Amino acid sequence: MTAKDGDGWAECDLGHRHWGVHGASGLLLVHHDEQGLPHVLMQKRSWWSHHGGTWGLPGGARDSHEDAVAGALREAREEAALGPEGLRVQGVYLDDHGGWTFETVIAEAPVLLAAAPANSESTELRWLPLPEVATRRLHPGFAATWSEIQNTIRPETVVLDVANIVGARAEHGWWNDRLGAATRLLEAVAGRRLEHPVLAQWYPRLVAVVEGAARSVPDIPGIQVVAATGSGDDAVVGVVRRAKPWERVLVVTADRGLRERVTELGAETVGPRWLLSQLGERGRPQGR
Repeated sequence: MTAKDGDGWAECDLGHRHWGVHGASGLLLVHHDEQGLPHVLMQKRSWWSHHGGTWGLPGGARDSHEDAVAGALREAREEAALGPEGLRVQGVYLDDHGGWTFETVIAEAPVLLAAAPANSESTELRWLPLPEVATRRLHPGFAATWSEIQNTIRPETVVLDVANIVGARAEHGWWNDRLGAATRLLEAVAGRRLEHPVLAQWYPRLVAVVEGAARSVPDIPGIQVVAATGSGDDAVVGVVRRAKPWERVLVVTADRGLRERVTELGAETVGPRWLLSQLGERGRPQGR
């Protein structure tokens, strides 16, 4: 395990040559302006490089000890002098060629960060509004996946109606220990990677709304806990209202009335079984 031990050519099962013995990854940095328009940081590759003169993402070969996120952030630092400060990784898109993979790390930037070529691998770095991306001469690999990736660049928040999910979890005696039941649920969620229909790795912002006896749940790393001062349903609605207009919000609840309220605000909903199945549990039908 040494630095740059991933440099070199590899051949995929389709017979194509790719740079990166251990695969490669790149950073897709996105910023939404005040009108909600996404801007993507794009790199124009130097003429001498593979597919020189095309536009793509800062990225390159992963070293043997790196995962996709570490490799993409390192390449962004080397090629665009970008550090990880202020960036929030939202997910990883996997492009599997069979025997070789490219992983696109999608991250949100709070502002249009200053970026300029930091080495000879690129001639220009530019924030492009989303509609302009497809008008450029794109790197073939990026072009092949862009139509699918661009649908995953919105920030995503999953809101847990904890009382409702705990009830559906059917844990014996939960009604006598609502605090303990809520804590165990959130610990299970924090320890499990949620599945996404497109992304190989998904890192949504997790917000858990607790009420009543469960309001004093301890801090759970990776989960923002909102303790309802009144109705838990009202607190869930409040979280949805505070979301950015361009943000995708998914509310996990079986409460029909709550589902109607958040749907009217533009959120999507799924029942507790969606979450419990990812925890390896069946639960039971619930509605009220």
